[in-house]
Amino acid sequence: MARKGVSYVTAAELVSLVRDPRVAIIDVRDEERICDAHIAGSHHYASDGFAERLPEIAEATRAKETLVFHCALSQVRGPTCARMFSDYLSEAKEDSGVKSITILERGFNGWELSGRPVCRCKDAPCKGVCS
Repeated sequence: MARKGVSYVTAAELVSLVRDPRVAIIDVRDEERICDAHIAGSHHYASDGFAERLPEIAEATRAKETLVFHCALSQVRGPTCARMFSDYLSEAKEDSGVKSITILERGFNGWELSGRPVCRCKDAPCKGVCS
């Protein structure tokens, strides 16, 4: 397990990772996800109930090597949830396979403002085929 701490990734860097099956994007926005768009293929785990869902999130991301967390701006909720999940995995008795936990700089708002593709589907979870 190479994971050590939490780092940041830019929108430009994430573009090359979006379609990689070893990468999971974790959207921790609360109600804004319902009203706004999202990054195609992202998983939604609202920050307001995140702690209670840690085992579920660990199971859903078991086959992933890199997790990219974000909220609207990635200033509070995204980093908090990323660190909480990193701590959870560190305390887990089994290897999750996750090697890297990152936070999307400037969050979803920065992603969208930089002209990156967004999805407006209502599928839960998003199947990642929209742009």
